[in-house]
Amino acid sequence: MDKLIIKIANDYTTIPGVREEIEGDFPGEEFLEKILLPKFKQALTEKKKLLIDLDGTAGYATSFLEAAFGGLAREYKESKIVLANLEFKSDDDPFLEDDIIEYIKEANEK
Repeated sequence: MDKLIIKIANDYTTIPGVREEIEGDFPGEEFLEKILLPKFKQALTEKKKLLIDLDGTAGYATSFLEAAFGGLAREYKESKIVLANLEFKSDDDPFLEDDIIEYIKEANEK
C-alpha cells in the first residue's frame, strides 16, 4: 500500500509548540487544521496510509500531540478509523508512538 508522508520537521516546524496559538508559536491545533487533517482526508480518499515522521524536532509537548492527534480522532468521532490509517516513525523517541495512540484512543472517551 502506498503511503502519504508528513515529516513534521520539514512540513511544519522543528520546534513544535503547545496546544493553542494563544500559548505560543506552532501549536498542535494549527498543525491539525493546516497539515494533518487535509493530508489525512487525502490519504482516506486515495486509500493510502498516512505516515507521520516525528523525527528531527526539538521534542513535543504533550498538549501539542493531544491537540493534533486527539483532535483528529475527535474530528472523525471514531478512534479506530484514525488508528487504522496512520503509521508513525519515531527513531528519536520511540515512546512517542505509544503516547499518541493513547491520545487517539482517549479522545472519544471524554
